[in-house]
Amino acid sequence: MVTVADVRALARTLPRSSEHLIRDRVKFRVGSIVYVAFSRDEATMGFGFPKEERAGLVAAEPDLFFLPGESDLRFHWVCCHTARLEHGYMTELVTEAWRMVVPKFLARQRLDS
Repeated sequence: MVTVADVRALARTLPRSSEHLIRDRVKFRVGSIVYVAFSRDEATMGFGFPKEERAGLVAAEPDLFFLPGESDLRFHWVCCHTARLEHGYMTELVTEAWRMVVPKFLARQRLDS
C-alpha cells in the first residue's frame, strides 16, 4: 500500500517538484503542471502517463489501474488504487510522471544519478 507520505518522500528528492493542497486534494507539480494527484480520501492516485500507452497499462492490470473521468481523458493521465500499489512500482510511476513535465536536461540528470 502506498500513502501520500510515501509519494511526498520521493517528490522531495525530485528537482523543481512542489506539493500543494488544492480543494482538499494533495497534488505534486512542477511549475503549474500537476504530475501526481490524490483523491480526497487518498484511496486513488492519478499521475502523468503517455496517452498512447495508458490503454495497455489498464488492460494489463485492471485491478490496479483505471482511466480518469471522461473530462480528463484529453490529458496524459491515468489513475490507480493506492491500496494495491507496491512501493517500488510507485517510485517508477511517479518518477516517470515527473520526467514528463521537467526540462529534458533535468530528466537526464536524474537518470544519470
